[in-house]
Amino acid sequence: MSTGRGRGTGSARGGWELPIGEDQLDRLTRETVEAHRETLPAMRASAAELAERFRAGRTEWEGPAETGRRRFLRGAGGAGAAFALAGCSGGRDGAPPSGSAADPVADPATYTGDLRTVALAAALENQAVETYRTALAAARAGRLGSVPPAVSAFVTTALAQHTDHAKAWNAVLAGADRPAVTGVPLSDREEVATALRKARSVGDVAALALRLEDQAAQTYLLSTYSVRNEAVVGTAAAIAPVEAMHAAVLHFVLGQYPVPDAFLPVAGAARPSLLTG
Repeated sequence: MSTGRGRGTGSARGGWELPIGEDQLDRLTRETVEAHRETLPAMRASAAELAERFRAGRTEWEGPAETGRRRFLRGAGGAGAAFALAGCSGGRDGAPPSGSAADPVADPATYTGDLRTVALAAALENQAVETYRTALAAARAGRLGSVPPAVSAFVTTALAQHTDHAKAWNAVLAGADRPAVTGVPLSDREEVATALRKARSVGDVAALALRLEDQAAQTYLLSTYSVRNEAVVGTAAAIAPVEAMHAAVLHFVLGQYPVPDAFLPVAGAARPSLLTG
């Protein structure tokens, strides 16, 4: 994804215009990098904590000691403030950008209780990785028109961060002695694949990516109400603010100022029933 870098707002790019300056988009992308870097220790600590408990023979799923929202904020620390930036609209269940059938997970009985939610989260991250990767390939092939370098940089950054998030969720599964989710075992996979094939501009791809980012962030918030294991809550608390920041950036790319919400909604969260297998 490459073109000459324009610094003005609304530069025409093959029929689509970037509503903000590329320097502003670069700054927003750097902010996601900083937030992501700050969350990495928390993600690793949550997985290590679960592995230690599992090896010690203690129960994996301990009863909730606090309400979900309070537990989430405690786990997220200062990063939870990133939700104020998101202004996320309600997303819908999504799927990866390629393939005609959903990848099955391991035997469904392998992921029980809260681990079903963890497997879903890993699948959602894999979905985002494939979406951004396919978008980059479409841009290189010229199917999205001329693409600003700042957009390319954001997509590349978000792809790398989602890759780390998938690793974090799979580390939780490994800590519970369960197999990793390496594919995208979501039942509506073809829906997003079709939408991405029809995309003809950066705006089209940004709208699809926003839907997936909203869905992931809301899924992680909802998990704080529905799961019992503190390691899972900790991982969700570390990752969700970064997903919300991705959504905020995409709102800007689409020319939509991300009006702050008092707290992220959960109407667009994915449910474990979305998993196939």
